[in-house]
Amino acid sequence: MDNFFNYVTKQVSPEEVDLWFKSNNIIPEKLELFSDFCRSLNELIIETYLGETDSPNETKVNMSEEDKINHFIWCWNKVIDNFLKENIKFSKKGEHFDYMVSFFEEIFYKQENKKVRDSVTDFFEDLFDLKTPFTKSDLDMISTVYKSLDKNMNK
Repeated sequence: MDNFFNYVTKQVSPEEVDLWFKSNNIIPEKLELFSDFCRSLNELIIETYLGETDSPNETKVNMSEEDKINHFIWCWNKVIDNFLKENIKFSKKGEHFDYMVSFFEEIFYKQENKKVRDSVTDFFEDLFDLKTPFTKSDLDMISTVYKSLDKNMNK
């Protein structure tokens, strides 16, 4: 149990972060690009989401599961098209799509707690902030996102 607790809470040194990045072929500039991708996707989802009936700040439309998936796919394709305008090409399908659709489905679309839904923005801000300390859990998550996007970016 202590190992798990340390995994998610104990901060690693900046030297360990550098070593982790090097051993996982994580290039900081590319990490920034992938951060922009995730943030853009999150912003578009939030801005265009029709919402649930429980929130007075959102339109009162109750979306079906199919509507939510279609909304995600529309946002996903829009972000990929926006990056393409900058000559940055991502595949529309692949493990990066599977990862992100699962992430947003659980943390945003199926989430009944508005505070948790609203925390997604902060999550991406914290995850990709190279100035803040990381835990091993953070580094694993960064590596997963980085590798899935890198593998599906057409070079």
